[in-house]
Amino acid sequence: AEYVAESKVALDKYGGKPIVRGGRCEIAEGKGCPRNVILEFASYDDARAYAFSPEYAKAKALRQGAGVIDIVVVEGV
Repeated sequence: AEYVAESKVALDKYGGKPIVRGGRCEIAEGKGCPRNVILEFASYDDARAYAFSPEYAKAKALRQGAGVIDIVVVEGV
C-alpha cells in the first residue's frame, strides 16, 4: 500500500498514467512475466525522468525484496 501511494506521487509529478495493470497474459515465446504493468507518458524523456527520479526511488525502496522486477523505458506510439 505504501509503495502504491509513493509510486503515485512520482506518476502524478511526471504525468504517467497506467494503461495496463495485470490482466490476462500468455507467454507465447521466451520467459516473459506473469504480471505486467504498462505506464504511458507524454514522452520518452518524461518516462525516463519518472524511472530515475528521487520520487520513484523513494517508492522503489519500499518495494525492495518483494520480488523480481524489470523496468524498461520504451519509446512508442
